[in-house]
Amino acid sequence: MKTQRRVSAAVVALLLGGAGIAISASPAVAAEATYKVKCVPPAGGGDPVEGETTAKITAPAAAKVGDEVDVVWETVKPASNNTDLMDIPKDAVQPTGWITLGGGMGELKVVGEKKNPPIPKKAPMVMSPMKGKLKLTKAGKITLTPGKYDVAVTFSFGTFVTKCAPVGEVKGGATIDVSAGSSGGTTSGGTTTGGATTGGSTTTGGSTTGGSTTGGSTTSGGSTTGGGGGQTDFPGKPVEVSFDCGPVVPGGIKTPVTINAKKNGGSYDLTVKTAKGAMAAPVPLPAGALKPSMDVKLGGADSGTVKVSGPANAEAIPDKGPVSLSDMTGTYKPGKTGKVTLSPDRLTIDVTMAAGSPPINVPCKAASSGVSLELDTTAQPGGSGSSTSTGTSTGTGTSGGLAETGAEDEGGIQALALVAGTVILLGGAVFTFTPWRRLRGTR
Repeated sequence: MKTQRRVSAAVVALLLGGAGIAISASPAVAAEATYKVKCVPPAGGGDPVEGETTAKITAPAAAKVGDEVDVVWETVKPASNNTDLMDIPKDAVQPTGWITLGGGMGELKVVGEKKNPPIPKKAPMVMSPMKGKLKLTKAGKITLTPGKYDVAVTFSFGTFVTKCAPVGEVKGGATIDVSAGSSGGTTSGGTTTGGATTGGSTTTGGSTTGGSTTGGSTTSGGSTTGGGGGQTDFPGKPVEVSFDCGPVVPGGIKTPVTINAKKNGGSYDLTVKTAKGAMAAPVPLPAGALKPSMDVKLGGADSGTVKVSGPANAEAIPDKGPVSLSDMTGTYKPGKTGKVTLSPDRLTIDVTMAAGSPPINVPCKAASSGVSLELDTTAQPGGSGSSTSTGTSTGTGTSGGLAETGAEDEGGIQALALVAGTVILLGGAVFTFTPWRRLRGTR
């Protein structure tokens, strides 16, 4: 009979949308709570946003002291839709929530899987059920009320986390009637199942879930520690960078930039990423048209810059096709021992519209930036941050980025006209991409 009751409980949970939880005490029941939340996107992601979400909490109706029960939080109604700026890829969204426990038992942390269908622009957000295990330590009625939650969204260029918290009192949720039983003397709440949220400090990516934007309130996804203990991979956090490109790009350009490092002997292989596929091309761009490079500024124990560069686009970009800059790589060989910070600095884009023609060099100074990564370094013989280079971009050009073509060079003049359109594209599209800036709420 006990086995049959457990099977029945699981079936009931499935029918109720409780993601198949199995309870050892009694069948699971679900209760909903609708409440307002305030969501804070990551740095550079725009202003905080308020919305209304509906959460369903599934837990056993009754249990006894000493039982460990499964609890599930499902987002029935998200507080907003995805933005109109970027599609969210499959299996990119991972939610984490905190359920307030009545009777002074604290909070229960519940975590969802990184599992979701592709979410188009403006489409409703989809979050997986968040699950956790609760150990019951005292008799009485225990209320489970949904509260704050985080949403981490992972893109190819980083993970971004948005933090959402209730506005006002939250009413509703599940209740467990706990009867006296064997006392296990264990603590309650806080035990989690599922993977921990990954940081990013996502978004770029712009998405909202259950009243949250993806991107992420505090940027996670990018820890800023490095150095010892056998660790080899050091992910950086995305930082919003403003570039001043002079008259070539009126108003300057902005983009999230992430610096990642991988230890290679005593040196570090760097990879720098910017926003991807942010805008459609206004004109067809040939293969090899765009080649980026950047100076990574060193601070703390070391000084100078490290040059990183990326390959040109391997394939032609059709009219209205997505425009991206390639990942930029380089090597940093520490010249000093201690904590060294790495920040995005000067960006250069070489634009070549026709094979054999001189590239147009577009220099952009970082008007504002921030630390993306911090490493604990050990000085290496011959190491220095000041002139380390792994491929600098070359090309002729004035400070305005306009190459001399010659009066009779009709092809060069036409190419220059296309480049002008491309530069405008880069300034008004790729780099101004902030996926969390325009959150569209569904109230």
